[in-house]
Amino acid sequence: MAHIDQVLGPADDTVTFFQPRAMVYVTMLWVTAAVWVICLGLYLLMRLAFGDPLPAGSVVTFLEMALIVPAVLSAAILLLAWKRLGWLHSSMHGLDFAATGRKPVHLPWAGVATVSLRHWGPFRELVVTPIAPDFATVGDGVGRAPRTRKRGGEVSYLVDVGLMSPGPEVLIAELHRRLPTKV
Repeated sequence: MAHIDQVLGPADDTVTFFQPRAMVYVTMLWVTAAVWVICLGLYLLMRLAFGDPLPAGSVVTFLEMALIVPAVLSAAILLLAWKRLGWLHSSMHGLDFAATGRKPVHLPWAGVATVSLRHWGPFRELVVTPIAPDFATVGDGVGRAPRTRKRGGEVSYLVDVGLMSPGPEVLIAELHRRLPTKV
């Protein structure tokens, strides 16, 4: 005869999604580098347009700035957000999540009306809409209030999931698997 725990399964079946720091750094590095190089290019064009000649060693200086500034800036931003990157836990108790730099939110499965994804790539967001605002419990964590979107009297919570591991598609499949079917 099987033991009751073997039949019912584990007491805690939490699936965790998180943002790997290395992936966040590399993505931030490319975005920062693209913006920085465009700004440097515009600066050079403006100098040339106004007839200000470039000094002899300025090309090397601009190349150094194009390489060093994005790396240092991305590292500094990552260090500031080190312990506050976004995460999501899906378990039999409900859905727990926090966007980067925001307070955590808990929603029991019976209180989740819809979950969906919007946007694409690293900017992808999970939109969690509770049945009623009373179902959501905001935690006492460090950070600002949770990101919300209000439309037509509905309050939805937004979580940045574009860089989460294992990935937004796996995350949404897990959430749809756990959502109770509405009749």
